[in-house]
Amino acid sequence: MPTVQQSPKTWDVCIVGSGAGGGMAAKVLADAGAEVLLLEAGPEWHAGEDGHMFTWNYASPRRGAATEKRPFGEFDACIGGWDIDGEPYTTTEGTEWDWFRARMLGGRTNHWGRISLRFGPDDFRAASRDGLGDDWPIGYQDVKPYYDRVDDLIGIFGTEENIPNAPGGNYMPAPEPRCYEKLLKQGAASLNIPVIPSRLSIITEALNGRQACHYCGQCNRGCSTHSNFAAGPVLIEPALQTGNCTLRTNAMVRKVTTDANGRATGVSFIDTQTRSERKAKADVVVLAASACETARLLLNSTSRQHPNGLANSSGVVGKYLMDSTGTSITGFFPQLLDQPAHNCDGVGGMHSYIPWWMHEQQDRLGFPRGYHFEIYGGRGMPGYGFGGDIHRLNDRFPGNDEAQNKGGGGYGKSLKQDYRRMYGAFVGLAGRGESIARKESYCEIDPNTVDQYGIPVLRFNMEWSDAELQQARHMQETAREIIEAAGGTPLDDMPGKEDDYGLLTPGRIIHEVGVTRMGDDPSQSVVNAYGQAHDVDNLFVADGGTFVSQPHKNPTWTILALSMRTADYIVDQRRKGEL
Repeated sequence: MPTVQQSPKTWDVCIVGSGAGGGMAAKVLADAGAEVLLLEAGPEWHAGEDGHMFTWNYASPRRGAATEKRPFGEFDACIGGWDIDGEPYTTTEGTEWDWFRARMLGGRTNHWGRISLRFGPDDFRAASRDGLGDDWPIGYQDVKPYYDRVDDLIGIFGTEENIPNAPGGNYMPAPEPRCYEKLLKQGAASLNIPVIPSRLSIITEALNGRQACHYCGQCNRGCSTHSNFAAGPVLIEPALQTGNCTLRTNAMVRKVTTDANGRATGVSFIDTQTRSERKAKADVVVLAASACETARLLLNSTSRQHPNGLANSSGVVGKYLMDSTGTSITGFFPQLLDQPAHNCDGVGGMHSYIPWWMHEQQDRLGFPRGYHFEIYGGRGMPGYGFGGDIHRLNDRFPGNDEAQNKGGGGYGKSLKQDYRRMYGAFVGLAGRGESIARKESYCEIDPNTVDQYGIPVLRFNMEWSDAELQQARHMQETAREIIEAAGGTPLDDMPGKEDDYGLLTPGRIIHEVGVTRMGDDPSQSVVNAYGQAHDVDNLFVADGGTFVSQPHKNPTWTILALSMRTADYIVDQRRKGEL
């Protein structure tokens, strides 16, 4: 048997995961004076040294194309993906599920669109409106003070619009909409659909020593000026500077350890560089490894006191798995042909978006809950596959006789002319919607498969219901109406029911939540309203696993707010001597 190395030190708090939830918990707890051990399964990564913010795509033979370790592009900041060597996961028969995992300091905050939307009052009480799923044990007013603090700490741009169930925040000035966004707004306005400035966690004014965004447009490559939000520079570095936080990378946690009374005593983890097992002791354990990773840890942490997994007397750990729905529609706009060479100045993301506008007409739509549209297009840095595959489309649109005669494709001078003419003439809408929480959607431990570290892996069981399919149908129909109203032509035919109306595979939007849900009833939930496990009072969850529902809004801002609330609660309970 290999020797298990255990440090004699007992930390006040051990946090597993360095993403949004773990980073925020580390910052708050370290600021409060707690001695914190922060564990991350991947390596350290720092944008200034490790990023490729200003590398031209043509500097690589792959022209920036995706790689196995970077599925969003060769220079993307996030190390990880849907498939990681040596770290499999499985699915039940009939299930399609794509599980994206990050393995680096800051986790998935190194790769996301920085779309930072607050959940609204009705999002916390959706079940009371339509009878589906359950209400949260907390409401918007419980979380609002933390949303405000997150806005002020991290920084966010946007505008106050007074749209029902889309509460505003403490915003910096929003960037000017780009040309194609203004064009789409005109079409949407003719249909009485609002297009408003985005709400992104990218600072347009200096904040806490961070410079305002300089509009290089390469946010997902890692920002050397820290103008966009990633947990590493914005939360973890300040936590480390207090002297109260110790970071341990390449630490793959395999289970939470417990004592004879069933209380958490720390964690057992694998040093991924030496493959040796180590243990760390702590008075309090906070799991923020991402929703499904946290569920996996709990289910693997069996003992005599917790035979079904830690904090799982309810049998709910792993249940109510959710992801945002997603489908996209791209249109060709002849008004945008023959644009003069220019940069689409701005942040590395959309300047405008379409919030859910039919909140009060829900009963007549044929599906529950709502969605929003994210707008994409413009003239980004040319790279592999850029421009909407113009060489596959140049025979479909008028203006170039040679292209029309050759049936698409081409080479040399003619193809270059096609690219110059059509570059930036494609604009799209990506729908992102709410899925319904169902106990039948779950992850569990696969009894027959382990990863390269000997840790049992997850097996997923999930499929979309008719509610999500009808929502996708509405997304597709509405997006096409907007594109046509703006003078564009959808590139593809409307997908039918046999194609799930273009709905992407569950997990593909990377918004998985819900598998360690909060609630007041210990028989129906895993943690209480503060993220504290019902069964183990010194164990907390601070990631998206605690969500009771998954509104169409991107979850990161709510993960940050709830983690801050959980950390405040830990500080308060420790000071009172009750934890």
